[in-house]
Amino acid sequence: MKLFQSGLFCLFLFSNTELSAQSMRIPSSQLLFLQRAPDARSAAMGEAGVALSADANATFWNASKLSFAEKDFGASVSYLPWLRKVVPEMWQGYGTAYKKLAKGQAMALSFNYMNNAEVDFPGYAFPQQLPPFEANQSAISGTYSRQLGNNFSMGFTLKYIASRLTEDIILGNIEIRNAQTMAGDLSAYYRKQLTNETTGKEVSWSLGAVLSNAGGKINYGAGTETDDFLPTTLKVGGGFSFTENGKHRFNFILDAIKLMVPTPQYASNVNNKPLLSGVLGSFTDAPGGFREEMQEVALAAGGEYWYKGVLALRGGYFGENKNKGNLKYFTTGAGLRILKNYTADFACLFPVEQGSPLAQTFRLTASVHL
Repeated sequence: MKLFQSGLFCLFLFSNTELSAQSMRIPSSQLLFLQRAPDARSAAMGEAGVALSADANATFWNASKLSFAEKDFGASVSYLPWLRKVVPEMWQGYGTAYKKLAKGQAMALSFNYMNNAEVDFPGYAFPQQLPPFEANQSAISGTYSRQLGNNFSMGFTLKYIASRLTEDIILGNIEIRNAQTMAGDLSAYYRKQLTNETTGKEVSWSLGAVLSNAGGKINYGAGTETDDFLPTTLKVGGGFSFTENGKHRFNFILDAIKLMVPTPQYASNVNNKPLLSGVLGSFTDAPGGFREEMQEVALAAGGEYWYKGVLALRGGYFGENKNKGNLKYFTTGAGLRILKNYTADFACLFPVEQGSPLAQTFRLTASVHL
């Protein structure tokens, strides 16, 4: 297992990920843990959440929602074993907390941590046997959200990102080192709610948009040729919620997702592109034109049913175009609210493709809102 992890690590570090996807022109980037849905609620709804009602995990999905949160304080922790059929020791954790301020404002902190498992450095590959190293990646984020009207808000998140995939070493003429960079999220949220005070009937709809992980490229050392793009992503989503009298509530959400990195080109390293031209040009650089650009948009959709605000049942679907990764899976999960302020959520993923390494992926989340 350790030798396998070493090979997996070296493949990740020294192989340009776009080369493996070149024939299908699949946009790719490093630090994909920044994209991965950490919380069980949204994960159970097809990994959609841009326009979902606000909770503590809005720090990941759409920070602007926090100023509309019903509670003044919220905190959440999530656990995700990742690729457990391939590397059982690999896992991701996410912790977040927010506090509402006066005049429709909120602030939050979050910590995203990816444990990439222990890596062995075999003696035959280095001048001497190096001790095992626990590879990890992390992001610390600070968030500010503010209402700009009765129904509209915006949010901003600043992130410090660190990638520790190895000790600082020199292999041949290549200096391999830990990498770090800064990035930010910019988000917007609109919510309209209509309530019948007599019957208790309530209908609401929402729209959200977020540009996430926009920041400098990341580099793992001199001799690694290029700086890699971060997984800068544009998500646009909508939501609809309905309850007749508060006993039964139905929530539905839909997200459209576009990874804003250059489309791979034949016999060309697109990571050499300048940052802005690479990100902004990602809307027009597909050789197949507009049709191929639309193929690079993934869709995530889900629904949620709440019974008396205590028990939730959820389901969803995530899909990519067959020419742009072809990642497709169904999701399901449940949530339980305890003593009004505490929530436990569970989500499970079911890939469409047989034998997928994503099989048996699940998430656990515990939250408190006071």
